[in-house]
Amino acid sequence: MLPLVAMLMPSWMNPEYLLNWLGDWALWGTLLVVFIECGVLFPILPGDSLLFAVGLFIAQGSIHVPLWLACILLTVAAFLGNVSGYYIGRFLGTSLFKNPNARFLKPKYIEQTHEFFDRYGPRALVLARFVPIVRTFITIVAGAGRMDPKKFFLWTGVGAVIWAPGITLLGHALGNVQFIHKNLEAALVVLVLISLIPMFVEYFLARRRNRKKNDAAGDTPRHAAPR
Repeated sequence: MLPLVAMLMPSWMNPEYLLNWLGDWALWGTLLVVFIECGVLFPILPGDSLLFAVGLFIAQGSIHVPLWLACILLTVAAFLGNVSGYYIGRFLGTSLFKNPNARFLKPKYIEQTHEFFDRYGPRALVLARFVPIVRTFITIVAGAGRMDPKKFFLWTGVGAVIWAPGITLLGHALGNVQFIHKNLEAALVVLVLISLIPMFVEYFLARRRNRKKNDAAGDTPRHAAPR
């Protein structure tokens, strides 16, 4: 395994290792991971890279499931994970996020997700699919905020249809590319890093907005000198 992968990923976060370890249960294990990451309070899982790897493994014949069936099942798992997260938030609110030193259920995650939701409205449920950590907790926030269930199901369904099949199809399309095949570990790391781009972009845009706001607040109106 490449040193870079070993450094960035524990074995259970390495999609190739995980799928090989699951063997004939690779797709079913992936469905479980997607379901958990999409709303059951455990955000540190290889969601994007695992979907990509499933598509790639199907293309190579390592997973013996039709691509169309895999896409449908993964979409359902992503949707049901979000629905579970919504009702966890609806019944428990944000009471689980009290300890700032918690390993996973940090209060700052809820604060960041609230900001994300306020900025983008219902379509945040679609955009959040591509933002690690946020995609797990945004459903909790939607539930705690008593978002209309029909609106939630619509937008989270759209997100599931775009995200799960989209990344799986990308992996399938690149599955027979020799360079990707020979450098699978590196390709998965690159995919993980790419999935973090929206977070970095939003961070710098937020800093820019805050800087402009501070500059505007610091400006004082000029008055004509008294005669």
